[in-house]
Amino acid sequence: MKLYFARNACSLSPHIVLREAGLPFELERVDTKTHKTRSGIDFYSINPKGYVPALQLDDGQVLTEGPAIVQYIADLKPESKLAPPPGTMDRYRLQEWLNFIGTELHKQFSPLFSATISEQMKQQLKEKIAGRFDYVSKHLEGRQFILGDTFTAADAYLFTVVSWSKFVEIDLSRWPSLKAYIDRVAMRPAVRAAIEAERA
Repeated sequence: MKLYFARNACSLSPHIVLREAGLPFELERVDTKTHKTRSGIDFYSINPKGYVPALQLDDGQVLTEGPAIVQYIADLKPESKLAPPPGTMDRYRLQEWLNFIGTELHKQFSPLFSATISEQMKQQLKEKIAGRFDYVSKHLEGRQFILGDTFTAADAYLFTVVSWSKFVEIDLSRWPSLKAYIDRVAMRPAVRAAIEAERA
């Protein structure tokens, strides 16, 4: 398998899940401005949507969209417990969280990285994110991870998105349980290895 990624992007989430699962994979960096891979390939020829992540499977198929990719990886290694078994209520809870993170957090952060967005719009988005962080922080009180005591694919995604706070001047100290969670996840060997590999 090959994961196409960009530094500081949502592709960190499947990268973490691949390492947590202990599966063999290759990495190829994508320049999000030129849409060229490190080896010089036009990324649109791999993923016509033009954005990361994209996971190229051993049979040549390409899977896109982070929440689908992380569930695929988790199901390749069910003993990793990165996703609860299909058909269980816990699996639907995982999907519930992946959808929430994608629509209510990820998509609120994305415009904050635009050079053309107004300060007023930035403030509105930050207020909306703060409201979502209120909810997430309360949910994490008394829990190690999103679904309880087991790290799952949803934790990789939440960690990735919430970590963008430092780039847009959102101070996590306002949400102690969320900050403690981010610090805890950051210490996981697979998370540290993924971050270091992407910086290299």
